[in-house]
Amino acid sequence: MQKASSWLLAGALGASAATAQAATLEERMAAFEARASAAEKRAAAAEQQTQALARELQQIKLATPAVATAAATPTVDARLAKLEAREQSTEKQGSGAHLTDGFSFKGYARAGLLINDGLGGGRGGPYTTPAGSVGGAVGRLGNEDDTYMRIDLSKELYAQNGTRSKFTVSIADGVESSNDWTAEESNLNVRQVFTELDHLAAFKGNAMFENSTLWAGKRFDRDNFDIHWLDSDVVYLAGTGGGIYDVQMNKNWRSNYSLIGRNYGDFSEGGVNADVESYILTSNQFFDGGQWQWMFNAIGSKKNDFGTRVNEAGLAPADSGLHSMVANHQKTFFGREGFFKTALLYGQGLGAEVKNVGADGELIDDARALRVALYGETPLASDWRIGPSLLAEQSKDRYVKGDDYRWMTLNVRLANAINSNFEMAYEMSWQTMKLDPKGYLQRNAVDGNFWKFTIAPTFKPDLGDLLTRPELRLFASVMNWSSDLDRYSATDSFGKTDFNAGGVWQYGIQMETWF
Repeated sequence: MQKASSWLLAGALGASAATAQAATLEERMAAFEARASAAEKRAAAAEQQTQALARELQQIKLATPAVATAAATPTVDARLAKLEAREQSTEKQGSGAHLTDGFSFKGYARAGLLINDGLGGGRGGPYTTPAGSVGGAVGRLGNEDDTYMRIDLSKELYAQNGTRSKFTVSIADGVESSNDWTAEESNLNVRQVFTELDHLAAFKGNAMFENSTLWAGKRFDRDNFDIHWLDSDVVYLAGTGGGIYDVQMNKNWRSNYSLIGRNYGDFSEGGVNADVESYILTSNQFFDGGQWQWMFNAIGSKKNDFGTRVNEAGLAPADSGLHSMVANHQKTFFGREGFFKTALLYGQGLGAEVKNVGADGELIDDARALRVALYGETPLASDWRIGPSLLAEQSKDRYVKGDDYRWMTLNVRLANAINSNFEMAYEMSWQTMKLDPKGYLQRNAVDGNFWKFTIAPTFKPDLGDLLTRPELRLFASVMNWSSDLDRYSATDSFGKTDFNAGGVWQYGIQMETWF
């Protein structure tokens, strides 16, 4: 009897132990499932591996009875330990890759002091002349008194079918204060927020669309280009909408198409507030590997001349416009090392603002504008580089019937390498203008010239070319202009007590960078 009781007790203890082991196993399995689920959420890149682990765990569950035998338990424990080790490895790999994979950070910034010869705050900027009111930029070196920055943050992800998505947001700010805290003067702004899709699986095998990119959101066009020495875009298309890039029409012809909107503000008509928007339909064609470009824009803004709405001159603004540009992009400087670009732009109505396409809602129907841009860069001699540019425009009937704006800027940027980190930079800029605004914004007709010369000792990490950045520079600039230009407007810089014809010296220190 006593022996039988011992067997019963031993059996009960064995069953109890097996039950405890099974309970412990179930808890560990439950814990594993929770961690696997968390790993899935934390690491998208490890999702497939996590699913494989979950399937293997399910097989273990099906093969394991509710009460495990002592012989089976070590095998289950070993497999479970192996799965847990794989899960931890997956988490580490996934979390590390997920945080950085496809992420990019790009930016541009400039900041510095501009001091006049009376040790006061300097005046200036690439658009400081009267012609600047209609886009007539002059040389920017030693002529900037602002702090400006823009950062671009992007994240790329790949779907299992190979399609790539890219989200981009751009944040910018610009102030003229030299203080470290400028929140009250800040112009912080989200300049871009958009998403692109490319390498689309649905387009695979389609020669026309296989390499195209779809996009939607708020952005400036990918193929805008500028004259850096003048801080002037040759053409600038921006707004909110969508489009498609790189439709391959044939071997030597690709196309971009987009529809974007811009806003001209609000007005009240009959007690009803109306939102005035313009819409820009764009066709951008590239030929011979991008060497030739033809851009065409059709602009419509139905409410811009609605009812009693008028521009600053009291005239009905245009409700439509056309804009076109033909450009040539050379990868050499007339056969030499470097590059050279040429562009001819024409616009009418709302398209007569030929640089910032569709951005000026004050233009009238009769507005016409023609602009030419030429610029490039090349080695001039041993340790010397040169970047010449020309920008000129004639426009008429812009805001008032009979107004006439004519200006031309010639600019030359030079750099002489002294050693591997130091160069002497020079800039000469001359602008001639004949402006007759017919009283628009109380502006007066003027006729005259402006010139500027800057010398800038510059440090940089490498002296590759004129566009290598960052740069840390000291500078001294002298500028002068025809006295007639001082009376163009009471609201611009020209004609102020410390900034009038006769010669102005300005000095400063500045950094400029991009990456």
